[in-house]
Amino acid sequence: MLTPRLNRAYTRSRLWNKFRVQLGGVLLLSGVLPAIILTGVYDHYFATQATQLSLVGNVLAACSSVYLVRSLSLYPGIQGVFFSFPSVLVSYTLTLSMFLLLRVDYSRVLLVSGASVTLMWLYITQFMAGRGPPLRAGVVPFGDVAILGTIDHLEVKTLERPELASPFDILVADFRADLPDDWEAFLADCALLGIPVLHVKQLRESLTGRADIQQLSENNFGSLIPFIGYLRIRRVFDFVSALIFGIVFLPLLLIVAVAIKLDSAGPALFRQVRVGYRGELFWITKFRTMKVVSDDGGERSVAFTQDNDPRITRLGRYLRRTRIDELPQVLNILRGEMSWIGPRPEAEALSRWYEEELPFYRYRHIVPPGITGWAQVNQGHVFEIDQVTDKLQYDFYYIKNFSPTLDVLILAKTIGTVITGFGAR
Repeated sequence: MLTPRLNRAYTRSRLWNKFRVQLGGVLLLSGVLPAIILTGVYDHYFATQATQLSLVGNVLAACSSVYLVRSLSLYPGIQGVFFSFPSVLVSYTLTLSMFLLLRVDYSRVLLVSGASVTLMWLYITQFMAGRGPPLRAGVVPFGDVAILGTIDHLEVKTLERPELASPFDILVADFRADLPDDWEAFLADCALLGIPVLHVKQLRESLTGRADIQQLSENNFGSLIPFIGYLRIRRVFDFVSALIFGIVFLPLLLIVAVAIKLDSAGPALFRQVRVGYRGELFWITKFRTMKVVSDDGGERSVAFTQDNDPRITRLGRYLRRTRIDELPQVLNILRGEMSWIGPRPEAEALSRWYEEELPFYRYRHIVPPGITGWAQVNQGHVFEIDQVTDKLQYDFYYIKNFSPTLDVLILAKTIGTVITGFGAR
C-alpha cells in the first residue's frame, strides 16, 4: 500500500493536470476578473468596444494556449512546463494578428496582461502536475509484460491474484496472451469502475514514442496510413515556406558556400541519391562537410558517418552540429521530393541493406522524407542495425500519429537540437 503522503502527492498532481482546473484558471484570470474590475472601477472604460473585443481576444487566446500545452504534453517525453511560453506566444500572436488584419481597435494593456497571467497560470499548473510520482501500473502476470520494467517514469507492480490490493493509475495486460477467465472478468470489472485497462503494446508506445514493428496486424496497417488531406495541405505550406526561406536566406547560403570552398578543396554542395516518398529515388542536396575521398572503402562504408569521422572538415564539424549543412535541402522541398518534417531519407545503399535486415522497413516511405523528424529529435544519427530498429520504431510512431500537432512539436524540439548539437556526427 502507498503511504498517505504519497497518495496526497498523486491527488495533487492529478488535480493540477485536470483540464477544468487549467481552463477555469485562465478564464478567471484573463477574462472574468478583468471584466469585474473594469466594470466596478472603470465603468466607462469597460463600455468601449476596444476593451470588450480585447477581453474576448484574451479569452480565446488563453483557451488556445491551454489546448496547445495539453496537446503537446500528450506525446512521450514532453513536459508541458517547457512548452507553456511557446503556446502562449503563438496563441496571443495569432490573436494580435487578427486584430491588425481586421483593423479593429484593441487594448494593448489587456492583451499583454492577459498573456502574462495565462503564462503564469500555465507554468504553475504544468510544474505542479509534473511533480507527481511516476505512473502506477498494475500488471497482469501473463504474456510479454516484462518489457515494462525497462521504461522510465513508470512504477510497475505485478498482480499476484485478480484483485486490487493497492491503488493503481492503470492496469496493463498482454491481450495476445491466453488470459484465465477470472482475470478477464477482473479486468472487465476494473474498466467498469473507471480504471484504464491498456494493452502492454499500447502503453509502451505511449511512454516511449516508439511503435512496435515486430508484429503488424491489419489494424496496425490501418492506423499507419497517414491522413492524405493533411499531406496535401502540408505540401502547399512546404512550398510557400521554402520559397520564402530561400529568398530571405539566399545571402547566408552564398556566404556558407564561399566559406566551404575556402576551407577545403572540392565543391560547396554535396549530392547523393536517397530513397524518398513511396520508395522513389532522388538526389539530395547538402553543403559539403567532408573531404572529397575515393570510394575504395565500399559503397556502404562511404554512405554513413562514424563518430569523430576523420573525413569531416573543420568548418564541416560546425555546420553539422548546427545543422546548417541541411539548409540546401530547401531545393528538394521546392521540387516536392522532401518536406520540412518526416522520416530522414537514407542513402540508397543503406536503404537496400536495411530492407534486407529489417521487416517492414519500406513502409516508412509512406510519407515524404523530411529535413528533421521524430527519430532525429529523440535519437540523433544512427547506423548500426539495432539502432536503426529503434529509429524505425520512432518513424512508425510518427506515421501512426501523423498530425499538425506532432509536426509543431518536432519543429520546437528541433530548435533545441540545433542549440545543443544533439545527435550530430
